[in-house]
Amino acid sequence: MISALSRFIFLVCLALIGGFIVLYNWGAELAILTGVAFLSVPLVYSYINLARLGKYVQSDSVENMPLPSGLWEEIFFRLQRLVKTLKQRMRNIEQQHDHFIEAFQASPNGILMLDQDDQIEWCNSIAEQFFGLVFKRDVMQRINFLIRRPEFIQYLNKRNFDEPLLLERMGPDSSLSLMLQAFQFGNQRHLLLVQNVTDLQKADAMRRDFVANVSHEMRTPITVLMGFLETVQSLDLEKSQRDQYFEMMTSQAQRMKSLVEDLLTLANLEANSAPAATNKVNIETSMALLKNDAEALSHGNHVFTFEVLNQENLLGDEREILSAFSNLVSNAIRYTPDAGQIHVKWDINAKGQGEFSVTDTGPGIASEHLSRLTERFYRVDRSRSRDTGGTGLGLAIVKHIASRHQAQLAIESTPGKGSTFKLCFPKERLAL
Repeated sequence: MISALSRFIFLVCLALIGGFIVLYNWGAELAILTGVAFLSVPLVYSYINLARLGKYVQSDSVENMPLPSGLWEEIFFRLQRLVKTLKQRMRNIEQQHDHFIEAFQASPNGILMLDQDDQIEWCNSIAEQFFGLVFKRDVMQRINFLIRRPEFIQYLNKRNFDEPLLLERMGPDSSLSLMLQAFQFGNQRHLLLVQNVTDLQKADAMRRDFVANVSHEMRTPITVLMGFLETVQSLDLEKSQRDQYFEMMTSQAQRMKSLVEDLLTLANLEANSAPAATNKVNIETSMALLKNDAEALSHGNHVFTFEVLNQENLLGDEREILSAFSNLVSNAIRYTPDAGQIHVKWDINAKGQGEFSVTDTGPGIASEHLSRLTERFYRVDRSRSRDTGGTGLGLAIVKHIASRHQAQLAIESTPGKGSTFKLCFPKERLAL
């Protein structure tokens, strides 16, 4: 302020001195004009600088404006520095905002921000997918106008957000289960978090079904065993009848043993999802073992054909490979009527994959059952499977073994004509 005032006084003094000099030499009129001229020069200079400043302000480029000389140089320099600082702060804030938005967008959960009137202020793309929203269209719309589920509207109106809310049959095809919960923040605003729990719900349902199925499968042989034991203990039976009961009890005990063994095998496979080892499995030897086991299980009631059409062997876990092959062959034996034909083959298919196939002349399987055959305890004909000693876990075991060996299980079947089960192994699992 002192510097500016000093300059002003100096300018006035200079104008007075110039005016007196002109007045002394050329008269009063020229003296007045000289004084006005001295005072007008800085005014014109200031106007020019202000006009330049206005031009750069309009183009939002004050920081790029050339600095004038004199007093205006310091003013413009400070103004430029202030503008640069403010713009840098704005860029930092925008970057932080963009990072937060990117983080929210990367979240696997849906996120909605609601104002005090439950209007949508912002939502991420996952929330758009879950609820069929379009942010640009639905921004500042009340959420209860867009999600019209009665339980959701009641949840919002109660304003008691201590517990989450489960919404079933959501999403584009009404197949999602969503768990949502609201959290208050700011001035009566709410953050709505939405999690897709469809897989968790399915896993929980599968767990309940699994426990129920295991209980059901175990109950029958245990009931039979207890009944026979009570009969043997309470009645004086002839030796032939007692031997018959013992034989039936042994059969039921063997059934429980097979069930437990298959459950343990399946549990071990599910616990170990890593790729199987790459030990060489000799196909010729494996096919010979399969043939002996198949003929023993069939008791001569079926016609078998075992073919090895390629000499390439497999790389994998020999015990698991034999278990998968054996399950496919034993399934064919159980479901193929007496005198039926079973063809077991190893070959390299057109894609260069190792292909183990089992073809039978059994009753075949309707198409609606094919996609569910690898589910645990799923049976097309429950009574026949139990009569033949099946546990309902064989194909589930095969599926997990195939996964560990990067193989694919393919099932082809025509009702009344038979079925073909194929295990296709990638080229990387083949070796001479």
